[in-house]
Amino acid sequence: MSCAQTFSDYALRSIGFGERLLPRSDFDLCQQFVLIGSGLIWNVYFGILALFIGFFIANAVALAKASANPWLRKPANGFIFLFRGSPLFIQFFLAYEALVLLPRAGIEIFGMTVATSWLTKAWAGALIVLILNTAAYSAQIFHGALQSVPKGDLEAADAYGMTGWKRFRRIVWPTMLRLAWPAYTNEAIFLFHATTLVFFSSFPAFQQRGDSLYYASYFADKTFNPFVAYPIVAGYFILLTLLLISVFGIVNRRLNRHLPGAVTGRMKYRPQLIR
Repeated sequence: MSCAQTFSDYALRSIGFGERLLPRSDFDLCQQFVLIGSGLIWNVYFGILALFIGFFIANAVALAKASANPWLRKPANGFIFLFRGSPLFIQFFLAYEALVLLPRAGIEIFGMTVATSWLTKAWAGALIVLILNTAAYSAQIFHGALQSVPKGDLEAADAYGMTGWKRFRRIVWPTMLRLAWPAYTNEAIFLFHATTLVFFSSFPAFQQRGDSLYYASYFADKTFNPFVAYPIVAGYFILLTLLLISVFGIVNRRLNRHLPGAVTGRMKYRPQLIR
């Protein structure tokens, strides 16, 4: 089988298109690259949706944590402490064990039956855990940035007559993002790496359609050689990390475009070889 045919058969297998059965023998590098790359689609799915939804939750939690109202501040502190204080793998396990206790026939609310069985699938249950986990870490980052907004900026906003929502939207929130963005970039990278834990969690893969680590484990078990499949996974994630750094770097330059001496050139790779 040619590599082009392998790509045609397995490139989208992880989302249900192409060959239904995994290769059983005569494993080659092309099969491993294509199938592991196919599984990466799920890692990207988990990462993008968790990052997008978690961003808005994190902003709300950070504002609640900074609020003077204890009814807002204390639940926000508890949420951040719970998800930052416990291992992500344990959160996956406990979430799955809790979700399987829900009635499989669904829950009746106001005369309507709400299905619950889908919550035990990895694409939903694991995604919820990742959203809550990254929201907690990001909220702490945003809260720290919120506390670091220069008082001079706030006084200038007051001098211009900006109050309430207008001051937050025009002054506080952009400054908070600018201060938090480098640390938030690290959180985004960590989140994408953490998506590999879905394979080890209790959430099952559906019809052998797993993430990149699922296929890497399959090839490692079949070939008895982990030094091919797992480095391929690492290579894919290194490329994904470089892409994230580039995208977040563009946003960072956009946020800092008004500052004197803002960096406008292309990102350069400058490894520190000597301390």
